[in-house]
Amino acid sequence: MANRLAQENSLYLRQHADNPVDWYPWGEDALEKARQEDKPLLVSIGYAACHWCHVMAHESFEDDSIAKLMNTHFVCVKVDREERPEIDRIYMDAVQMMNGQGGWPLNVFCLPDGRPFAGGTYFPPDERRGHGLIPWPQLIMRVADYYKRKRADLEENARAILGNLEAGNAPHKATGDPIQPEHYLQAAGKLLDSEDTEYGGFGGAPKFPPAMALDFLLALRNSETVDLRNREMARNLDNTINRSLTAMAHGGLYDQIGGGFARYSVDRYWLIPHFEKMLYDNALLLDTYARAWQRYPRPLYEAVVRETVHFLEREMSLPNGAFAASLDADTEEGEGHTYLWTPEQVKDVLGPEEGSAFCETYGITGEGNFEDSGKSQPALLEHDPEIRRRFATAREKLLLLRNQRTQPARDEKALVSWNALLLRALARAGFVFGEMPWIDRALAIGNWIWQRMRHDDSRLHSVAYGEEAAGTGTLDDYAYTAEAFLVLGSVVDANDRGASSLWTERARLLLEAVEHHFADPEAVGYFYTANDHPQLVHRSKEWFDNATPSGHSALLHAWTLMEVLTGDAEWSVRIEQLKTAYPGLANAAPMAVGYALAGLVERAVGASILKIHPEADVEAARRELLKRPYRPCFLRRTQEEKSLPAAYQICIDTQCFPPEDDIRIVLEKL
Repeated sequence: MANRLAQENSLYLRQHADNPVDWYPWGEDALEKARQEDKPLLVSIGYAACHWCHVMAHESFEDDSIAKLMNTHFVCVKVDREERPEIDRIYMDAVQMMNGQGGWPLNVFCLPDGRPFAGGTYFPPDERRGHGLIPWPQLIMRVADYYKRKRADLEENARAILGNLEAGNAPHKATGDPIQPEHYLQAAGKLLDSEDTEYGGFGGAPKFPPAMALDFLLALRNSETVDLRNREMARNLDNTINRSLTAMAHGGLYDQIGGGFARYSVDRYWLIPHFEKMLYDNALLLDTYARAWQRYPRPLYEAVVRETVHFLEREMSLPNGAFAASLDADTEEGEGHTYLWTPEQVKDVLGPEEGSAFCETYGITGEGNFEDSGKSQPALLEHDPEIRRRFATAREKLLLLRNQRTQPARDEKALVSWNALLLRALARAGFVFGEMPWIDRALAIGNWIWQRMRHDDSRLHSVAYGEEAAGTGTLDDYAYTAEAFLVLGSVVDANDRGASSLWTERARLLLEAVEHHFADPEAVGYFYTANDHPQLVHRSKEWFDNATPSGHSALLHAWTLMEVLTGDAEWSVRIEQLKTAYPGLANAAPMAVGYALAGLVERAVGASILKIHPEADVEAARRELLKRPYRPCFLRRTQEEKSLPAAYQICIDTQCFPPEDDIRIVLEKL
């Protein structure tokens, strides 16, 4: 018999609808039952594409005896972290504070009012599969017993956890002084010291794509200041950026057959991924590779961008104009079944000679590289781009066969924040590679957000299920969308004269909503939830980038563009206030504030406005801009011929230079 989750929109919740666990969705009904029966809450959080979430569900939540223990001693609540990120943030922060690490599935034990007192991630059903972890049934009984015997201790523990969460709203070691240029170089030095200089990326296994850290290093490299101060650091930045981008693009993290990136690699080599594909990873990496290509015009980077866009359109686009959240890691046949190959399968499609050459190029062997399956996850072993191009048709043939296999499930909910990240990436990549259809696709996402996901003038919903908008927008929804609208506005005049002002105005309205509903009137920073959001046990501020940028990071980028476009001092004031949060953060954890540092470096360099006469050659301006390292530049085609006496004019910060007919002379000012 199905439980309450059968009526939910969330795919992740419906995946648990037939569990014998008496699951509640998050809400007042669950909290009221816990209060009435004086039972602790068991809040279990995950997402539809999560491999280990599926593992724990099959091992424990589908087991009748384990479910009976859960139902007897707890009020059990299931949360889709993507649908309710504000719930996930609170309990993830609490578990990381308690255990030093977190992840999904996230299982948290709470008092009846929702205050957490203990928790962890994956727990096995028995000692045989324990990996040294306490089995889930034993943990349930221990917590239930402790709740009855030592309630006061748990109350004290919950008070201490909430106190620490409140303290975490203040930036690390903030002194009130703004971040300075030397902090950027120090932060970059720490990142370079933590690089895996053999295989790229930072740290060991598991290894996640470091898009936002690379954004910072790329911004610093594009600033040219490191050339003047330290040529060795300039070389190190070049090496680090290209080593990571190349290694990810060659590894199994990248889908060599169909394009797009998996969530992370289980090894340090970028070879074997957990196979879920998330919209946000692909949006972030699409943007990073497009901007990296502008400095390092390598064919591999362009290929990754084009193939990732094709993957997104082919497998993630939705009828409502937005993009789906994710593709699952698993099928009924097991993890990775869709993507893995044997040499015989390849040769059946390509023939013996070409098949053998393909297997040699992509590391597909009889022994296999995925567990003990005898199958291989393709990884590009050859660095010659010409050889990669040679196999383009072969990859298309293999993709056609792969599409006949069982495909991973798609979570079709459309999230505003993740779609905004993709909007930003498509707009920028479309301009960089001269693909106006990509900019048109970005426009479609922007119109979906503005027309379908907005209410009360400038308030945002957070998620859509088909045509149904739901959820309450968080800071990420507003900040990502405002930044994305401004990036779209910076390029849209290239093929739609005058449209830039529309997207700038929409971004301004969203940023005003942030100020009215998310600002902290008593301290630096912005809350993750709005001031009219239903009350939770904690109202958090998110300073660190996680899988996606923090809302504060995106605000710095958006404010920088608004500062240049409007000249209004209010944007400068907001940036300067927020800059005081970052000296301690950058020193303590530069990897975790990479996108904020990228924005601050780009502001230090200076954004610009390129005004273009209505009869001038826009394509010539685009080509000349791309000959220079990426810096924020806003294209604006004037509406009337008399408004500009020559073809082009550049304004940098508050200074406008004389108009010129030669775009090369104009851009020398950059």
